[in-house]
Amino acid sequence: MTPTRYNVRVSEELRHLVPRFLANRRLDLEQFHAAAARSDFEAARHIGHNMKGAGGGYGFDEITRLGDEIERRAKAADPGLWALGDALADYLGNLDVTFE
Repeated sequence: MTPTRYNVRVSEELRHLVPRFLANRRLDLEQFHAAAARSDFEAARHIGHNMKGAGGGYGFDEITRLGDEIERRAKAADPGLWALGDALADYLGNLDVTFE
């Protein structure tokens, strides 16, 4: 089965910022996995909060959505939270960015 591709359109003005933005989201994913290994809900909440605030400004609404979900589940100490790492990894790994 072919993985789903996520197409995001971003303003041409942000072209020079997007590579660093995405590199930072990959770091978020690494930190999220580390938090999961420790069952550290507070670290996950912080990661989710930062993602929620960062995504929309660049046009990556799914990062905002995932960040919000991570933050909410971490606040509730919901162990189902850790499965969201797979969703974030899938999104980052199958992302196509078009600049307009």
